[in-house]
Amino acid sequence: MINRKIVLVGNPNVGKSAIFNCLSRRRDSPYAVVSNYPGTTVEITRGKTVIAGETFDLIDTPGVNSLFPHSEDEEVTRDILIHENPEIVVGIGDSKNLSRTLLLFSELTELNLNLVLCLNMSDEARQKKIFIDEQKLAQLLGVPVVSTVGITGEGIGRLKEAIIDARPAKLKISYPPEISEILKKFPRHPPLLILNIISGDKKAMVKFLLPEEIRIIDQEVEPKVKKFYRDPAFLIFSWRHKQISSLVAGAEHHQISSPSYLFQKLDYLLSRPPYSYLALLFILFLLYEFVGVLAAGTIVDLLENRLFGDFLNPFLSQFVRQTIPSPLLVDFLVGEYGIITMALTYAFSIILPIVGAFFLAFSILEDSGYLPRLALMLDNFLSYFGLNGKAVLPLILGLGCDTMATLTTRILESKRDRFLVTLLLALSIPCSAQLGTIMGMLSAKGIKAILWWFGSIFLSFTLVGYVANKIFPGFRTPFILEVPPLRIPSIKNILVKVKARLVWYLKEAVPLFIFGTAALFLLDKIGFLIRLENRTAPVLKLVGLPPKTMESFILGFLRRDYGAAGLFQMAREGLLNFRQIIISTVMITLFIPCLAQFLVMIKERGFSRAMVITAIVMIYAFVFGIFLNWLLPG
Repeated sequence: MINRKIVLVGNPNVGKSAIFNCLSRRRDSPYAVVSNYPGTTVEITRGKTVIAGETFDLIDTPGVNSLFPHSEDEEVTRDILIHENPEIVVGIGDSKNLSRTLLLFSELTELNLNLVLCLNMSDEARQKKIFIDEQKLAQLLGVPVVSTVGITGEGIGRLKEAIIDARPAKLKISYPPEISEILKKFPRHPPLLILNIISGDKKAMVKFLLPEEIRIIDQEVEPKVKKFYRDPAFLIFSWRHKQISSLVAGAEHHQISSPSYLFQKLDYLLSRPPYSYLALLFILFLLYEFVGVLAAGTIVDLLENRLFGDFLNPFLSQFVRQTIPSPLLVDFLVGEYGIITMALTYAFSIILPIVGAFFLAFSILEDSGYLPRLALMLDNFLSYFGLNGKAVLPLILGLGCDTMATLTTRILESKRDRFLVTLLLALSIPCSAQLGTIMGMLSAKGIKAILWWFGSIFLSFTLVGYVANKIFPGFRTPFILEVPPLRIPSIKNILVKVKARLVWYLKEAVPLFIFGTAALFLLDKIGFLIRLENRTAPVLKLVGLPPKTMESFILGFLRRDYGAAGLFQMAREGLLNFRQIIISTVMITLFIPCLAQFLVMIKERGFSRAMVITAIVMIYAFVFGIFLNWLLPG
């Protein structure tokens, strides 16, 4: 028996995943499967839900702004709606932005499918004194309308009842006579398909047409469109927007409540140059004090030297030597490249407190609403590289995890933009764990060391981005971003995010530390490590680094932060001087991406482009290291 299908469609960041989890009745459901849509790199989530005793297949599509595609995500969502022939489509929108919600929902109405409108995040709308007349909106649209709060489950019961009552919308967008006549020629197809063709997406839509229909498109439709309209896509949007505006006016009511004077002033300072740049410098200073001085200095010293150095490692080393007769196994556990004395010590005494502090700081910035303002602030700067402020989003996410940030380049409209941002991520954006470790390492040498490192990375980002823009020219796409209000971060939300990220670190990173240490142990025992250090010594001499730093670069390919931790330990042992600390931290930041990011680059950009990016990064890191060795005072 084939289950009926329910497809969830909505704008980005409206809580579709939360609604999906509520409908599937379990978090991280074993019945939820994430997979790529055939022929694309876009991930969709499939699961099952039971409503009124009937089992439905549930499909969660990527967040989109339109079904007239400008990105692969939007193209995939549109094709799912046409290909999968869903029984019911649930349009999910932000209750605080009814206009944007209805613009997308009005496109869904032109598919002639059974619809339900879910207005999510209604609690936030109530806080902002925004009230939506559900009954009136349901009458205007001709479909059930339900308000929900996905993260708490509020309204999910009513949503399930509405799904059973789903039906085609009575809302019909009217268009100019010429376009209306074209739509009448294709009664077999939903209007959205023909409107996509009129808007210029004939290539993607032609597979749905019969030969006779293709002939009509070629001989009648396209000549008429070219004759009457210079920009049919904009015309269609304009007519739609005008009619949606009147819908919103009839269903939405506001109780005006101005933000407090303090928040108004703070918003002004964070959004308007030159104050926004000064605010950014102040935030970076606080980040340096919290992550670099407190976490990487005080807490790491307490854990590494006191807890692990004076107590745990001596105790465990003695215990292992007394209970395990095999010298090889003893060395594997508590030797120079021991699982306990190196892998676990690095993971828990050096990196964990640093990334924990960084995750906490990043979550506060995230929940406060500052990051979208940062994206707007950097929009003009990114224009020098042919990018827009939208590119800031994956670049900022790269400060959390470059692997996930590489995946999020899918939000960018063009392949060129995705390639350029992937290159900049691989070259110059350190992940949170690596950044925190480097900050801790540089903090011991003062603000001068941090400025040298930051200046080098900024110069590299600017230089490579500018040159890449010239080598791979293209058009800069417009940037539209909804800026949320500034808010006091929720302690509960912050703790949940920090916990989730720390659990991720323990599950994903620590096993790789153990694997990397085991690999170093094996390479050391077969003599390969010393031979590699001897072979690369002349090369490392060109950049002014000792041969032992090669170990950190090897580890850096497995995990960026693990490689940085190796340099951190060398610096604490006095094996690196000031200039070597600068050169090594710059090079390991610019060096090849970690294994996980490299594999995702192959998946997202293809093998050849991933290899081109890797080659550019390796060559540039080495050349820049030579330059720094020449530039820095001895």
